[in-house]
Amino acid sequence: MKNTQNSLGAYLKKHWKTVVFLVLVLIGIGIADQFVNSFMRRLLNLSAIYTIVALSMNLVNGFTGQFSLGQAGFMAIGAYTVAIFTVPVGLRSTIFYLAPMAPLLANIQLPFVVALILGGFLSAGVAFLIGSPCLRLRGDYLAIATLGFSEIIRIIFTNTQTITNGALGIKSIPTINSLWWTFGIALIVIIACFLLINSSYGRAFKSVREDEIAAEAMGVSLFKTKMTAFLISAFFTGIGGGLYAALLGTVDPKQFYFTLTYNFLLIIVLGGMGSISGTIIASFVVTLGQEALRFLDEPMAFGLDLPIFRPGLRMVVFSFLLMVVVLFYRKGLMGTNELTWNFIINKYRSIKSRFTKKAASAQGGDSK
Repeated sequence: MKNTQNSLGAYLKKHWKTVVFLVLVLIGIGIADQFVNSFMRRLLNLSAIYTIVALSMNLVNGFTGQFSLGQAGFMAIGAYTVAIFTVPVGLRSTIFYLAPMAPLLANIQLPFVVALILGGFLSAGVAFLIGSPCLRLRGDYLAIATLGFSEIIRIIFTNTQTITNGALGIKSIPTINSLWWTFGIALIVIIACFLLINSSYGRAFKSVREDEIAAEAMGVSLFKTKMTAFLISAFFTGIGGGLYAALLGTVDPKQFYFTLTYNFLLIIVLGGMGSISGTIIASFVVTLGQEALRFLDEPMAFGLDLPIFRPGLRMVVFSFLLMVVVLFYRKGLMGTNELTWNFIINKYRSIKSRFTKKAASAQGGDSK
C-alpha cells in the first residue's frame, strides 16, 4: 500500500502540469455544460464525436500507415445499434409502420451505455470479417476495398426494412444533450490512444508504417499488427457512431454516405497524420469553422441580395482556406508532433530567438 502511494505521489510530482491541465479541462466542460446555449452545446458535442472518430481513423491511416476509408460504415453500425436497442418499445410500431420490426428485436430495449458498447463490439466484429481479406491489400487497393465495404454496409441498412426501417430510418432515439457524455468518452479515447501509441503495440504500428519489410524482419507480424489497429479503430468508431445517433435523435442511411469518411480524412490530414493532439485541434477547427462560415450560404446575409452569396459558397471558401493551410503546413498543423509542454516551450523559444535575431540584424543595419 505504501509503495503504491509513493509511486502515485512520484507520478503526480512528475506530471503535475498534465494533471492540472486535465482538471482545468474538466472544469471548462462543467462550465460550458451549464452556460452555453443549446446550439453551441450541439456543436461542441459534434466536435467531440468527430474527435473520437478521427482519432480512430488516425490509428490506422496515420500511425499504422494503412489507407483505409471504411469509417462511415463502422459509424453506421454503431449508430443503428444504439437506435435499434434504445428506442422505447411502445414507439416501435409507429416507427416501423411499413413493415413491423423483426420479432426477435421488437421487445428488446437496452440501457444507452450497454447499447453503445454493443455497437462498438459489433463494429469491431464486422471489421474482423472485412479486415481478413482487405488488410492483405496495400495502398489504393486497400482504400477502394474498405470504401466498397462501407457502401455495402449502407446499402444493407437501406434494404433491411424489418431491422433498420430501410430508407425511412429510425426516429425517436433518446437524445443526449450533456457535454459530459461526448467529452467524457472523447477523453477516455484520447487517453487510450496515447497509452496505446506509447506501448509496444504503438511501436509495432509505427514500424509497419515506416518500413514493412524491416518490421517483418524484426519479428513484427504485419497482418496481426494491422488487424489490431483496424479492430481498435472500428470499436472506437462504432462508439462515435452511437453517440452521433444519440445526439441527432434519428438515423437514416443517407447520413452515412462515403463523403462522411472524407470529412474525417480531411481532419487527420489537416491535424497531422500520426498526431493525437493535431487530430483533436483539427476536429474542432473543421466542425466550428464550417459553422462559422455558414453565412456565406445565405443571399441576405448582410441585408442585401448579393449574387456572390449562394448555397455552396461556404464549402468553397472553407476548402480554399484548408488548401492554404496544407500548402504552408504540408505535414498538417502538428505533423507527427504532440502538443506537450516541452513542445510548447521549445516553440516559444524558437519564435523568441527568431524575433531576437531579426531585431539584432535591424539594429546592426541602422548603426551602419
